[in-house]
Amino acid sequence: MAKSWVNSAERIGADLHLQLAEAGGRRAALIGALREAVRDGRLAPGTRLPPYRSLAADLGVARNTVADAYAELVAEGWLTARQGSGTRVADRAEPLRQAEGAPRTSPPRARGPRHDLRQGTPDASSFPRTAWLASYRRALQQAPNEVFGPGDPAGLIELREALTEYLARARGVRTEPDRIVICSGFAHGLRLLFGGRDRVLAGPLAVEAYGLPFHRELLATAGVRTVSLPLDEQGARVDRLARERAVLLTPAHQFPTGGPLHAERRAAVVDWARARGGVVVEDDYDGEFRYDRRPVGAVQGLDPEQVILIGSVSKSLSPAVRLGWMVLPGRYVDGVLAAKGEREAWASVLDQLSLADFIVSGSYDRHVRRMRQRYRSRRDRLVAALAAHAPHIEVTGVAAGLHAVLRLPPGTERSALKAAAWQGLALDGLAEFRHPATDMAARDGLVVGYATPSEHAYGAALEALCRVLPPKADSGLPVSISTINR
Repeated sequence: MAKSWVNSAERIGADLHLQLAEAGGRRAALIGALREAVRDGRLAPGTRLPPYRSLAADLGVARNTVADAYAELVAEGWLTARQGSGTRVADRAEPLRQAEGAPRTSPPRARGPRHDLRQGTPDASSFPRTAWLASYRRALQQAPNEVFGPGDPAGLIELREALTEYLARARGVRTEPDRIVICSGFAHGLRLLFGGRDRVLAGPLAVEAYGLPFHRELLATAGVRTVSLPLDEQGARVDRLARERAVLLTPAHQFPTGGPLHAERRAAVVDWARARGGVVVEDDYDGEFRYDRRPVGAVQGLDPEQVILIGSVSKSLSPAVRLGWMVLPGRYVDGVLAAKGEREAWASVLDQLSLADFIVSGSYDRHVRRMRQRYRSRRDRLVAALAAHAPHIEVTGVAAGLHAVLRLPPGTERSALKAAAWQGLALDGLAEFRHPATDMAARDGLVVGYATPSEHAYGAALEALCRVLPPKADSGLPVSISTINR
C-alpha cells in the first residue's frame, strides 16, 4: 500500500508525483520515492529540489524528516547541496530507464538565469587575474624543491606565516603559525571538526536560527544534532546556551539577516565557553567588507583558547580558489591534523604558494580595498532603486557584507519568488535559511546578493528585482527604508 503525493509545480518546475509507502516510516518512504524519481528521469540532473520546510508542508511530514532524507541522499551521491544553490539532483544521477539500443547522450547543460542576485558569490569578472598570475609566477620560481613533495597536512608554512600577520592586522586575531591549519573552505573545516570516527568536536551544537541549510545538512549527515538560537537586534541570543558543547556563530555579520553580535554578547559567549569547557566556532565569512560602521574584529581575539575561527577567500577572491584556514586553540591542533591525514589531499600547494605571495606582496589588501569600494557602490544603487520604486520595502543588513535582506509583507515571499522566476531572476528567499526547529516567528523576505552580477549586468538585475516586489498594502503610513543595520 502506497500513498500518493503531488508536490507543488511552482517549486520544482513540474508536477512531481511521489509514491510514499505506508510501511517502513516516512523518512525511508521519502528517500525511496526521491531515489525512484531520479532513476526514472522525473527528476533530471541539476533539478533544484524545494526547501525541506516547503516540501514538508506539502507532504504533511515533519521538516526534520525531509532534512534527514535530503542529507542521506546527499551522502549517497544522489543529490548535491551547495552554498547558495540549494539541494539539487546530482549531475551523475542519470536515469537508468533508457530505450534499448538508444545512444547515450549527456544531458543538456541547464541554461543559467537571465539575472542573478543570489547570495554567496562575489563578482566573478573581478577576479584579479594579472596580480594573481604575477604571484603564481613568483611563487613558482622561488619555491624550494621540497614544496613539490607530499606536503604538510597543516599547510605550507609560508602561507600560515602570511595569514598570522594578515589576520592579526585585519581581523584582530591572536595566533601563531603552528595553530593554523589550511583547509579548502568553511565546509571542509566543519567536516574536519565534526566528521569521521575520531571527531574533534561532538554535538549537540548550537547554531543561529537563520543560517546556511547546506551547513546544517552537512552536520546532520555527520550525526550532529543542532539546536537553534533565536536572533534579535543584538544578534544571537547566547543567553539561551545550556548543555551544548559548542556554538557556531557568524558574529561579524550574521548570515543572512545582517548585523554584528553585540559586544556584551561577544563577551558572554566567551564566558560561557570558559565555564562549560565548550568552544565557539566562528564563521568569519566576509569579515573584510564593512561600509557604514567601524570594522568589527574577530571574537577569537577575546580568548584564543575558547574560539575556533574559520575563514576563506571564497568571498574576497573567488570560491574557485579552494583555500581556507582554521585558527585553532592549542588543544585541537593535533586532532584536526589527525582528521586531515598525513598527506595533504585538499588544498593545492601551488595555490597556497600563490596566496602567500599575494598577501605578502600587498596585492590581497589592494584587491579587498578595490572590491570594498565597488560593492559599496552597488549597495548604494540597490538602496536608491528601492527608495525610488519600492519605498515600502525595508532593507536591512547593508552596512556590511555582500548581500541585503528585503523584508516583505507577511505571506508574500513565495509569490515574489514565483514572479522572479517568470522574470528569469535568480533570488533566495529568507525562509530557505530558517532552522526547522527554531521557535522564532517566520519572516518573509528576500536575500539579495548584490555582489554576484558583473558590472554591466547589475542595472538590469535591479530593474528586474523592482518589478517582482509586492506592492504596498493599503495600510496607512509607508514603511521607511533603512540604510544601516538595525
